[in-house]
Amino acid sequence: MTNTVEGSSKTIVYAALAGNLLVAVTKIGAAIWTGSSAMMSEAVHSVVDTTNEVLLLYGYHRASRPPDESHPLGYGRELYFWSFIVALLIFSLGAGVSLYQGVIHVMAPEPIQDPMVSFVVLGLSFVFEGVSWLFAFRHFRSEHARLGWYETFVRSKDPPAFMVLLEDSAALVGIVIAAAATAVAALFAQPVWDGIGSILIGILLGITSIGLARESKSLLIGEPAHTELSRSILDIARHSPGVLKANGLLTVQMSPAEVVAALSVEFADDKRADDIEQCVVAIETEIRRQHPIVAALFIKPQTSARFHAARARRWGTGA
Repeated sequence: MTNTVEGSSKTIVYAALAGNLLVAVTKIGAAIWTGSSAMMSEAVHSVVDTTNEVLLLYGYHRASRPPDESHPLGYGRELYFWSFIVALLIFSLGAGVSLYQGVIHVMAPEPIQDPMVSFVVLGLSFVFEGVSWLFAFRHFRSEHARLGWYETFVRSKDPPAFMVLLEDSAALVGIVIAAAATAVAALFAQPVWDGIGSILIGILLGITSIGLARESKSLLIGEPAHTELSRSILDIARHSPGVLKANGLLTVQMSPAEVVAALSVEFADDKRADDIEQCVVAIETEIRRQHPIVAALFIKPQTSARFHAARARRWGTGA
C-alpha cells in the first residue's frame, strides 16, 4: 500500500477508535445506572464498534506484509477479509444483542431509573460520534467528490473508510432513537418504548451490516479497478512505439492501493523478439510511473483476432 492511502484511512480508524472507546465507557456506565434497554443496546453497539476498529487496524497490519513465495501477489486482501469479519460482528453482536434486549424488555417492561443520566450520556456520545463521523465523511467525499453517496459507496475500494462512515452514521441515528425511546418511556410512564427503541436500533444495525458485508464480500472475491485507471493504462499502451493495438485489459483490486493488471497488446509484425521485449519494458515503465497503484503488470503479445476469440470462449459470447 502507498503511505498516502494507508495513512489517511488509518487516521480515520484511529479517530473512530478513540471516539467509540469514550462512548462505550460512558454508555456502559449509564446503562448500569439507569437500567435502560435502549441504553444497553447503544452500549453494546459502541463496544462492537470499538472492537471493529481494532480488527481493521489489525487488517492493515496483516495486509502490509510484502509478497513471498506462498503469496506472490502480497497480502492486500487480508484487509478485505477483516472488513468482512467486522460486518459479521455488527450483525451477530450489535444487531443480535439489541434485538434480544428489545424483545426481553417489551415482554417484561421495566421503568428507567434516572432518565436524565441517559440524556446527558447520549448527548456526549452524539458529540464524540459526530467528530469521528466528520473525519470519515471528509475523507470519503474527497475520494469521489463528484459522485453521489450510493455510487461513492459502491465504487470505493477502501472498506475502512466507508465502514467507519456507515458505523458512525448508524451510531448517530441509534443515539437519536435511544433518546426518543427514553423520552417517550419517561414522559408517558410506558417503559415498553424502551424495548421498542432497542429493537429499532437492532434493525438499524442489521441493515447496516448487510450493506457492509455485501460490499466487503464483493471486494474479497475480486473487483476490477476503477474504469478511469483501465482507460489510462490502455491509452498508454496504444500510444507506445511499436504497438499496433491495445486489445484489452483485465484488472483485479488487491487492496485499496494495489491493483494487478493483465494487458493484451498486438505489436507490429516487423518487430523481433528483443524489440518486443524493449516495447514491453517501455510500457511497464510508463504505466508504473503514472500509476504506482499497479503492483503487478502482465503484458501478453497477442493478435486482436486471438484476443477476441479467447474472450468469447471465456465469457461465452460471440464477441
